[in-house]
Amino acid sequence: MGKPLDIVIIVVYLAAMLAFGFWGKTRTKDSADFLVAGRRLGPTLYTGTMAAVVLGGASTVGGVGLGYQYGLSGMWLVVAIAVGLLALSLFFAGRIQRLRVYTVAQMLRLRYGVDATSASGLVMVAYTLMLSVTSTIAYATVFNVLFGTNRTVSVIIGGVIVMLYSSIGGMWSITLTDMVQFLLKTIGIFALMLPFTLSKAGGFEGIRERAGDAVFDLGAIGMPTIITFFVVYSFGMLIGQDIWQRVFTARSPGVAKWGGTAAAVYCLFYGVAGAVIGMAASTFLPDVEAKDDVYAQIAESILPVGVSGLVLAAAVAAMMSTASGALIATATVARTDVKPLLLRLIGRPAVDEDAERDVHSDRMYVVVLGIAVIVIAALLNDVVAALTIAYDILVGGLLVAILGGFVWKRATGIAALWSMGVGTVVTLGTMFVVGDVLANEPIYYGLAASLIVYVVVSLVTPRTAPEVLQVWDDRLAGRDDRVEDVLDVKGSAV
Repeated sequence: MGKPLDIVIIVVYLAAMLAFGFWGKTRTKDSADFLVAGRRLGPTLYTGTMAAVVLGGASTVGGVGLGYQYGLSGMWLVVAIAVGLLALSLFFAGRIQRLRVYTVAQMLRLRYGVDATSASGLVMVAYTLMLSVTSTIAYATVFNVLFGTNRTVSVIIGGVIVMLYSSIGGMWSITLTDMVQFLLKTIGIFALMLPFTLSKAGGFEGIRERAGDAVFDLGAIGMPTIITFFVVYSFGMLIGQDIWQRVFTARSPGVAKWGGTAAAVYCLFYGVAGAVIGMAASTFLPDVEAKDDVYAQIAESILPVGVSGLVLAAAVAAMMSTASGALIATATVARTDVKPLLLRLIGRPAVDEDAERDVHSDRMYVVVLGIAVIVIAALLNDVVAALTIAYDILVGGLLVAILGGFVWKRATGIAALWSMGVGTVVTLGTMFVVGDVLANEPIYYGLAASLIVYVVVSLVTPRTAPEVLQVWDDRLAGRDDRVEDVLDVKGSAV
């Protein structure tokens, strides 16, 4: 059971999340407000919410743990995320924002003119659902210690709160709660954890004296691991629905480009700070068996009561921001892409989900999938393997078709379909052959096969119809507003 003041701080934080959820509801008038905050976030809100969604439990608790184990080299996981976000923001975010769609599959359909690309929604749903589940399990472990509750109760407490504030006001509620979470993480990491741990360790000179020069070796974690971080996480940043859905919230291409760039720079500093905190902790917290426990042990052992509560709240905030962003992404893809695909498979006519959208039905998708997240998180003890499979398929199967659509006009819809299919099969097949879903080879082989098929099939199949490319080019240039019949873009937000 945690300290009473720390418990009070966490309870106040959770209550505040619900309050901001209701505040977000006042801004939610239609489906565009619910799913993409009316596409009108300004630089401040956009930067904060983007930083919040990409920096989850793996970046915060996991980043500190990697710093404890590998020294400064533990920063590479979060640095890879920062580099991916920077590339997305500088090279793609402005164009993605101009497309004015809701999902990655809609982008594929728009670019290639092939409706079967909605099958990519199945992969995206698996990925975002498992991302929400893993985040739910992560913050439930904090509740286990703090409230003295068992695992299932902890999952239900956190899962219900995330589901409620996400469903009450959709993306507006998530944006407002993310800003609180962004501030908490900033205070927790930079203003509290970093100075307290450095002081306890005697500064960088004290760390060097106690731990040696090895902790400052940037390559200590191993070059194969560093490369894998960049392949999985940097590329994942470029194509994940949870990230794209934040890009869709920007009020202009400029906000998407430069707000995302600012968030990427923040992530870079965040990764270095987390590694330094873990590195410093290794000098006064010896023999911590599970590296992910280091964050909580720092809070319990060296931070004053109250301050430790804020630091634990920062960890919960990191996990909840990822969970809520992944949850609304799952709901959006499930309704927009997966439902029409399943209806076609059983021979029923698919409805136009954009035309049929309303806030109430969008809210019900979030509630139902939120309950599914709670149930899965309560039943599974370890979902790292499931998340790894989803992430590998996301990158190995979809990356080439998505990014290729932006950079190569000769690419065709048939090539995109074959690329996604072959990339996915090779990724899964390599996992089976290697016998380890956590191995690095599946994603490398999947990406290589996907790229080869994409190029070869594009060159031997007829070019994409000129009228399809014309609509795509017009949309990228901001000249095509035909999608605006389902939106009501109003005003602006800071």
